[in-house]
Amino acid sequence: MTAGMIQPRKRRVHLGQGGRLLGAVAVAAACSLGFAGVAPSATAADVQSEQWYLSAMQAEEMWKTTTGEGIAVAVIDTGVNSSTPSLQGQVLKGLDATGAAGGETDDYTGHGTTMAELIAGTGNGGGLKGLAPGAKIIPYRITNTEFQNKHSVNAYDSRDAIRAASDSEAQIISMSFGSEFPTTEEREAVEYAQSKGKLFFASVGNNAQEGNEEEYPAAYRQVVGVSAADKSGKVGEFSQHGQVTDIAAPGIDVPYWCDETFREYCDGDGTSQATAIAAASAALVWSAHPEWTANQVLNVLFDTAGRDWKKGTLSKYLGHGLIRPSMNILKGKGTPGDPDISPLTHEKTSGSTGSAAPSAPTSAEPEKDGQTDDAAMADAGAEQNDNDQLVWILGGVAAVLVLGVATFALVRQRRAI
Repeated sequence: MTAGMIQPRKRRVHLGQGGRLLGAVAVAAACSLGFAGVAPSATAADVQSEQWYLSAMQAEEMWKTTTGEGIAVAVIDTGVNSSTPSLQGQVLKGLDATGAAGGETDDYTGHGTTMAELIAGTGNGGGLKGLAPGAKIIPYRITNTEFQNKHSVNAYDSRDAIRAASDSEAQIISMSFGSEFPTTEEREAVEYAQSKGKLFFASVGNNAQEGNEEEYPAAYRQVVGVSAADKSGKVGEFSQHGQVTDIAAPGIDVPYWCDETFREYCDGDGTSQATAIAAASAALVWSAHPEWTANQVLNVLFDTAGRDWKKGTLSKYLGHGLIRPSMNILKGKGTPGDPDISPLTHEKTSGSTGSAAPSAPTSAEPEKDGQTDDAAMADAGAEQNDNDQLVWILGGVAAVLVLGVATFALVRQRRAI
């Protein structure tokens, strides 16, 4: 039986709550699968002025030290259009894992190109400015549900893309895709990525108000699950939460390409954008400390995350807190820790295949960690409102917001799924 004969899993991109076209005047538009329709193009000033998080995260100051040079990020997504002005010269050779016509630079929605620009866009020609504009992008094209319904495709595209990225020169993998259905093949590919020293980020999903089902790959224990926060540090109501959440990044009111025509940008919300920005944050820290391992980079990101709760506890909405690479790059804060111990699994990764612990069948209801007692996490019925806010650092000034203890959990001990 060929791979294309197996029914692929349903999968969604994690971008787009609403969707606002950027132009001289903001125009409301209906969205389909998180992408808005055609409207007047945004100017460079319009688009880049909407990237509020760049100033909030002190990007200009960080770029005086590092822009992410020497780091490559594998973007596993809908493809990356390497010809946009912001990505010219930024995209390396990747892989098309779809099994359909086209290649890894043929983006069929605009989603993957957005992620690449948010990570490493130069901002040239009016495009998005990436948080790590000195980094490079390696694209890996996979399918979403709509693409699967229109084409004969490779049912193992996610597995193949992750394995190819693991064997590439990329240090970081960013995947703003997800499915409620884990597979043995994908899990083993994720374990392989860890054994190859990769730092893997994935979005937790946008369906908090529609079941909040754990999504993969974010729910795999070797993957950093990223949630979306707004300018004040409050988690988005759509952003999924629970044991899969490890860290939060800006993901609300963030521009993206409206569609595959690449004629205009829209403004919207999603854990997709947050994941790309988290990956770019890691690229900056790793570029500043090229001798570190993935474990050390992640330790520092967790250690320096913005929060005003006790270190060593986690929010089910924001994980360790808001990602703040400037705390390390500008202030030298953060403890890298043991280079060979994962801060996710607390297991040795160097020289390991990532499969030391036996895995439960993928048909089971998996947990990302070992906590099964609901009391160990936030109250499942807790309201989000003011309990989801925390410190945002703006130009070195801390704005402390009220937090509720119901949103936190003890440090989690993870188990294989």
